[in-house]
This record gives sequence, structure tokens and C-alpha cells, in this order.
Amino acid sequence: MVKEFNVDMEKITPEELEKLGKQTELLFKINHTMPLSEEYDVLINELFESNTGSNFTLRTPLSGTSFENVKIGDNVFINSNCLMMARGGITIEDNVMLAANVQLLSNNHDEYNRQVLICKEITIKEGAWIGAGASIMPGVTIGKHAIVGAGAIVTKDVPDYAVVVGIPARVVKKLDENKF
Repeated sequence: MVKEFNVDMEKITPEELEKLGKQTELLFKINHTMPLSEEYDVLINELFESNTGSNFTLRTPLSGTSFENVKIGDNVFINSNCLMMARGGITIEDNVMLAANVQLLSNNHDEYNRQVLICKEITIKEGAWIGAGASIMPGVTIGKHAIVGAGAIVTKDVPDYAVVVGIPARVVKKLDENKF
């Protein structure tokens, strides 16, 4: 079971506000720097606090917050316009592909006090592929080599080797694990 915790945004410390400001500046610089340049790579490492694996490719623009809570494996490709709301944590394992406009939402607001964030980690396991415009909601695990169809909204865990589509996402097919 995924650990849930709350963050009261009205009790943010001055240090947290300063870190948020620095991340906002870094994000702006990344989104306006020549991709695949040495400067770009340095900025990416700084934003993710060196929690990225080898052969990691990120296409800008990128948006979100709490990037220190993101861990990215080897051979990961993230296409343009990704949103990472990472207060609850996001783990992306090796050989994962995220298409354009994917939203990874590890936090949501309390229904009654909108200043309180309810946070649950998102995990995307090895070899998964997330289609364009898909949204992964708090606490969801995407299984090994699973595929999330374009535009799907994933509210529950996706089994290994499953293909899910729709709103809310539902399993429509199982892939042959022997082909991987």
C-alpha cells in the first residue's frame, strides 16, 4: 500500500519557499536553454538533484514542482510538455517512455481545505510506456512493460504487461511477457 501524507501549504517554511523560488528559476532556464547542450545537462542535474540515470532524455517544456522528489532511471525518454507535481514523490524506472503532454500528479488538494495537499507516490515500472496526454493520479503504480493509452486517466494501479485506455483507465489487453 502506498504511504499517504498531507502537506499544509499555509505552514510552508521560508527555506521551502526559497527552494521553490530556485526551482522556478531553474525550470525557466531549462525551458529556454538549447537542448542537449552542456548547459542544459547541468541545469537538468541541478533541478532533479542528480537523481537521473544515464541516457536520460527530456524534451522541454517541463512544468511542475518538488523535483527533488523525482527519481529517474536509465534510458528514460520524457517528451515535451510533461507536468510533474511531485510533492508525493515520483519514481520512473529504467527504459520508460512518456509521450507528450503527460501529467504525473502525486498530490491533490483536500476537498474541504484546499491549502492541504494529499500526497501519494507514483511509480512507473521498467519498460512502461505512457501515451500522449495521459494523466497518472496520486498513489498509482504503472506495472512493468505496461502501456497507458493516449488520453487515459489512471486512477488505479496498472498490472505488469497490461494495456489500459479510457477515463477512468481500464485494462483492455495483456501483452505477452515472453516477447520482452
